[in-house]
Amino acid sequence: MARALRCRTFFIAYVSPRLISVAAAPVCPVECIYEGGRMMHIQPDQCIDCGLCLSVCPVDAIYVSEDLAESKRAFERANAGLFGSAITGWGSPGGADSAHVSALDYPLVAIRAK
Repeated sequence: MARALRCRTFFIAYVSPRLISVAAAPVCPVECIYEGGRMMHIQPDQCIDCGLCLSVCPVDAIYVSEDLAESKRAFERANAGLFGSAITGWGSPGGADSAHVSALDYPLVAIRAK
């Protein structure tokens, strides 16, 4: 599905990777949920907007962008930021695997986790 045709964008706005990785990551059919140092991140270019992760997340941490409260908007940038050159440089790695786990996070995540 072309990025321009999407009607929803999913991303994680919660600093707690353990619960999300146990429940949501295994159900993702395209393996677009990656582990950062303190948070899981959905790779926006790989996500096919199926919503499976949203339906199984035990802590209501996955959001659709149009349903997002203003107080959580910064997590939209933080979610995609893990993949940029300033953090991991992964871009769109093509599927979560053991080679794509990072101890690093977007600065907002590191600040919120303290």
